[in-house]
Amino acid sequence: MWGAAAEPADSYYQIRPECTDVPNTRFKIKPGKTLSVRKWQAAFTQEGFLDIGKTLGRIQRGGIHPSIRGEVWEFLLGCYDPKSTFDEREQIRQRRRLQYASWKQECKQMFPVIGSGGFITAPVITEKGQPILDPLVLQETNLGEDSDFFKELESRGPLDKKAIQWMLTLHQIGLDVNRTDRTLVFYEKKENLSKLWDILALYAWIDNDVGYCQGMSDLCSPMIMLLEDEADAFWCFERLMRRLRGNFRSTGRSVGVEAQLTHLSTITQIIDPKLHHHLENLGGGDYLFAIRMIMVQFRREFSFCDSLYLWEMMWGLEYDPEMYSLYEEPEFEGERTEGSSKGKPKSIKQCGKYERENMKNGGKSSAEGPLPIAVFLVASVLKDKSSKLMTEARGLDDVVKILNDITGNLDAKKACAGAMKLHKKYLKKQAKK
Repeated sequence: MWGAAAEPADSYYQIRPECTDVPNTRFKIKPGKTLSVRKWQAAFTQEGFLDIGKTLGRIQRGGIHPSIRGEVWEFLLGCYDPKSTFDEREQIRQRRRLQYASWKQECKQMFPVIGSGGFITAPVITEKGQPILDPLVLQETNLGEDSDFFKELESRGPLDKKAIQWMLTLHQIGLDVNRTDRTLVFYEKKENLSKLWDILALYAWIDNDVGYCQGMSDLCSPMIMLLEDEADAFWCFERLMRRLRGNFRSTGRSVGVEAQLTHLSTITQIIDPKLHHHLENLGGGDYLFAIRMIMVQFRREFSFCDSLYLWEMMWGLEYDPEMYSLYEEPEFEGERTEGSSKGKPKSIKQCGKYERENMKNGGKSSAEGPLPIAVFLVASVLKDKSSKLMTEARGLDDVVKILNDITGNLDAKKACAGAMKLHKKYLKKQAKK
């Protein structure tokens, strides 16, 4: 086994033959390093308790085999407690599927295209809640001008504000779904596009504060591919959004991601003051040029396969065994499972390396608490391109061009290693203040 050759992972995420300009995949399945089906199954006791610490180490060495990636991600994202049994997790899974089905039925009653196998890319109502009989919508959905939907919409009377806002986002979700990962053979099937649209539409309905924002389709798309059951994919995406929804939350004055960009500015100023000063002189002191990397977690800078590899390494490094308990909502899940770590001191052996460093620092890397590793990943990219940015960037357009040129030229494992080094350096300098 140890002498076996590395296996390319491209076959698991096939690219459409006409798409010739996609970044090459660097990730390879390496026997003895990549978390395999055998090693994953061996990490569980007979009852189903998972030794997550050993699993994290394997992920850091070589990522996760694509055939088990979805079920491992469910643990990395806090869908399940490693201290739960097989039976307890199955009970939670079934309850979540029922909850998802209930929400889906609620949305379907408001807009019957939900769950129909189709989706829309044009508005269906005005901002005042009046139906729009758009020929494109009628053609896309097969609703027809005489459909019960439009008759009911007219007879319902004024829609409430939440319903109007939700229905106004549905076509925008459809437009984004049409643009998401279209180089993949998987999304040649309309039913897969529809599944992505359904999940994003449901999420927009239940998350009143955030709703739907551009970029969420990039975050949700892999879940559709990795988890066959639509409800399981939804809950995996919902857990990911627990981490990232602050970036998408906006007020009249600012967008949530600006806080992360402010931290990025502070980190760069400490790690590479000359580069920070240069970027400020170019008018880039707000670091808005890095917004895409943070918002969609480097999905555009890597091939599809490599971006998944990067994500699981990031989550493995950040892993906190208390995550399940912190995310759990009793009204959705009933009682907490036995073995929940809430209220107990967490074992450092069950934490990711990045989380351990934060624990050594008293649990903080900023005044608001631990910063996500993604901020240090961006800082690492800037540090790596510091010389080029200093000598060639004469304006913000040059900064954007230099950063765009990294697409397909980054190594996910090295990027995480660079982020970890900057994180340690940053914590040391912060401690001296």
